[in-house]
Amino acid sequence: MSVPCFFVIPGDINTLTGGYGYDRRLLTGLQARGLDIRHLALPPGFPAPDAHARAATATLLSSLPDSSVVLVDGLAFGVLAAELAVHASRLRFIALCHHPLALETGLSADDSLRLHAQEQCALAFARAIVVTSAGTAQILINQFGQRKDCITVALPGTDRHGFADCTGTTPQLLTVATLTRRKAHDVLIAALSGLRELPWQARFVGGGEFNPAWTAHLHSLVAQHDLRHRITFVGALRDLRDEYRNADAFVLPSLFEGYGMVFAEALAFGLPVVAARAGAVPDVVPAGAGLLVEPGSVDALQATLRTLLTDTALRQQLQQGARAAAATLPTWEQAVHAVHNVIIEVGGQT
Repeated sequence: MSVPCFFVIPGDINTLTGGYGYDRRLLTGLQARGLDIRHLALPPGFPAPDAHARAATATLLSSLPDSSVVLVDGLAFGVLAAELAVHASRLRFIALCHHPLALETGLSADDSLRLHAQEQCALAFARAIVVTSAGTAQILINQFGQRKDCITVALPGTDRHGFADCTGTTPQLLTVATLTRRKAHDVLIAALSGLRELPWQARFVGGGEFNPAWTAHLHSLVAQHDLRHRITFVGALRDLRDEYRNADAFVLPSLFEGYGMVFAEALAFGLPVVAARAGAVPDVVPAGAGLLVEPGSVDALQATLRTLLTDTALRQQLQQGARAAAATLPTWEQAVHAVHNVIIEVGGQT
């Protein structure tokens, strides 16, 4: 492709979240295919950029050559309508939407409406949109008025691994997620508090720096329920393989997921999954590999975990289902191929 190509990502690309992990694998995969694509970092603070971040973004976009293909991560794209409008006639923007910003848990009604309007306006300046699940594509069509033929689904890939043994006498419950409201650790803590008589240990892997107040709240909940000896806050880890290998089940009751890479990773290790029926989770976790409950329901989650912990035959059945599902997971090569085709197509537009 003869036109310049850039991948614009806010903050530190090495941040340990699923979204940033997707961006890293996409960037390295595109470069490995021979595409000359440069990573451009925006200041941190998105999706609530301050004046400095907006000014820096405007300066960066102004510096790009005419006709450049500019893939922009959705954490920034959705709030940059004004900056995108200035350059929409000379730059070829592609929006990468992990999930709409307005659907983040904990927003006020006014903030949600504001973010929805901003993202809808910003998407008008995209020549193409890449999403990480068919569910997110449908949301953009139904709620944001986007055309189906402008959207490409590039499912996150999953590396292949050896399966976990899942033979612990005290079941090890693994949760991998940043400590934010949307991930619903509070629901899980409340559910586990009613299962004290059963043997289990839980490990919460994920960074707490994204919402320190919420992280402190979760720690206080664990203390209030006297579960500090049973729930361990591990923090963020770059290499999660040992965590998955040592687990007996994966539990994460997220209130919404644009895709849910950690669910696919759990399946890749053959782990039974307990999750909420929210966003794209039902598309990732097949019925034979996991148990899905109503989002936000402590009672439903507690009852399901009780069943999982007390029914060894069911746990083994779900384990076999997870191993079967692992063979069907999409690869990173497929994701990179899909996005590469979008970039080539947009790069050829006039």
